[in-house]
Amino acid sequence: MFGVTVDQVTSRLRLLLPAAFITSLGNNIQLLGAALLLVRAQGSMLDVGWLFIAVAVPQAVLSPYFGRLADRFDRRRLWVICDVVSAAVALVLPVGLALGVSQQPLVYATNFALAVIAAQFTPASAALIRERVATAQLRRFNAHYEIALQCGMLLSAAVGGIALQYFGPKPLFTFNALTFALSAVLVFAVGTSRRPTELLVETTQAARHTAARVLPLGPLALLFGQGLVVVTVFNALLPVLLIGEWHRGPAVLGVVDALGGAGFLLAAAVYRRSAARLGDLKLAVGGFLVCTTLFALQPLFGVPVLMVLVLLGAFLFGQARIATRSLLMTSVDASRVGHAFGLANGYGLAATIVVMLIASVVTGHSDTRYGFATVAVISLLAAGLAAAWISTISRRAAHQPDVTVLI
Repeated sequence: MFGVTVDQVTSRLRLLLPAAFITSLGNNIQLLGAALLLVRAQGSMLDVGWLFIAVAVPQAVLSPYFGRLADRFDRRRLWVICDVVSAAVALVLPVGLALGVSQQPLVYATNFALAVIAAQFTPASAALIRERVATAQLRRFNAHYEIALQCGMLLSAAVGGIALQYFGPKPLFTFNALTFALSAVLVFAVGTSRRPTELLVETTQAARHTAARVLPLGPLALLFGQGLVVVTVFNALLPVLLIGEWHRGPAVLGVVDALGGAGFLLAAAVYRRSAARLGDLKLAVGGFLVCTTLFALQPLFGVPVLMVLVLLGAFLFGQARIATRSLLMTSVDASRVGHAFGLANGYGLAATIVVMLIASVVTGHSDTRYGFATVAVISLLAAGLAAAWISTISRRAAHQPDVTVLI
């Protein structure tokens, strides 16, 4: 009927993994490179915080609406459009710097525009995966996909920091634009064909089998969102800690984040075994709780200990993040995945704005140790609340086993 086999579909879908990695790498090279420029020029956590807030605001506002668009239109086409437009916007920064445009307004404007595009990318990519990947393969694919995203995010500091130190901002941001273009080519090569009949039948049967035991969307969105908070604020605090307070170069920042990337790769290697043993829910909640505890310790003992804690924290965070993504994706109908991820992404980034402001004010009146500690406390409370929320709803559902709650 569809003219493609399962093997052909699987082979094409693998192209989404490098595309996701490259898109994440490009987004975060842009953001972290811009943060480093501001740190060099201003040296203020508040200036960096406002940059991350400028990125978070449009995504928090637009993600729920763009999630609905991802459920109504061709998800693959939306992803390609996001990458092509991002490439054009990313070129504005090096061109503007070359023409002598005022640096700070230019940094804020280009990153704001990229954030608007990212608000569409997140739900569109999640919806495309749910559309094309068989339910039985979602856990494995989500593991690889989430690691691609997070490694792109963490390794962006290695690439961006080293390139900024040795080549300067203009070549760095030009390279960044090329990453978006390459991602668009890879997603385009996935093709327009949907899944063959046997995958559609398998997905329908699996959905019916799991319909009575899915988890509520609300606490899963809370877990997903607090993961965004931790990653985003960490990326804002780390340059201030290493460059502003410890007076290390961008290359050191790159090495630290490269270790974080290695931690995520280790997480991908063990996730399926951990999830089979503990279950996705326990892995998600427990991983976030332990990871945020380590988060508070990171700025206390110098660079060598920081490197070890970042590696371990990324290992735990990676598994928790993958588990949360899998739970969120399978707790709604395939036709509503874009909406679900749009809501979760919007909530997470709205929370990021609040936490970023709090961390910026706390750090500005003290130092980054207290900023890290503040974020850790907030994240622990969020994970604890999500766990209590799920437990309460599960106890109620135990008395009504045929009722599925998805709020």
